[in-house]
Amino acid sequence: MDMGLNGKAALVGGASKGIGRAVALGLSREGCRVAICARNKDSLASAAEEIQRESGVQTLPIVCDMARYDDIQRAVHDAASAFGRLDVLVNNAGGPPTGTFETLDESYWLHAIEQNLLSAVRTAREALPDLRRSGSGRIINITSVAVKQPIDGLMLSNATRLGVIGWAKTLSRELAADGITVNNVCPGNIATERLVSLIEERARRQGVQMADAVQLEESRVPMGFLGEPEDVANMVVFLASGKARYVTGTTIQVDGGSTTAVF
Repeated sequence: MDMGLNGKAALVGGASKGIGRAVALGLSREGCRVAICARNKDSLASAAEEIQRESGVQTLPIVCDMARYDDIQRAVHDAASAFGRLDVLVNNAGGPPTGTFETLDESYWLHAIEQNLLSAVRTAREALPDLRRSGSGRIINITSVAVKQPIDGLMLSNATRLGVIGWAKTLSRELAADGITVNNVCPGNIATERLVSLIEERARRQGVQMADAVQLEESRVPMGFLGEPEDVANMVVFLASGKARYVTGTTIQVDGGSTTAVF
């Protein structure tokens, strides 16, 4: 199926590994040039090389800390300058630390707000002129199933990612007349380093073997297995495409059916 992304350009955050990398590769396979952002220069360069080699499409690595506004400004400018356009923005940043209300002080909250809420707001603000010129701009925010069903121990994620949802819903209505869609994708039970670390932490806390902890996690998924980053990437590619031109303001989970919330 032709997704209509050939020749377009995208900026993907947190793309040196995991879901971000899978998204960048998925877009590249459709012929979309991709600028990928992450903090670690070496892993970023390696990911860019692998994506370009596999897809044959230009891939631009940009070192960027999504919690820093000046980094975001530079990343958007460099991507738009390199490609001469920007059609797709995928906001994706690493999850904040785990913890309860009493264990997380002001510094944790401020950093989580910068990294997981304001990063999306700022990147969209900087990219908006280019997305308007595209005529079919796409803003896609990678959040978490925690926005539909809060997860114990993820106080910062539960709070800041819900802020993204409220912002995105409002923004989708403001930008609809410009042909720009704004949607949210909520991964859950995806076998990323982040999920593995959370399972390991739970296994240590409960005094069980890692294999048993993984099996328990899989048993909570109606489909019976953990998803892969590519499962999330496939949804993002669809939302970035012309096939999704009439889909905006939505929040879609990719979780094997594990979220029990109706909406």
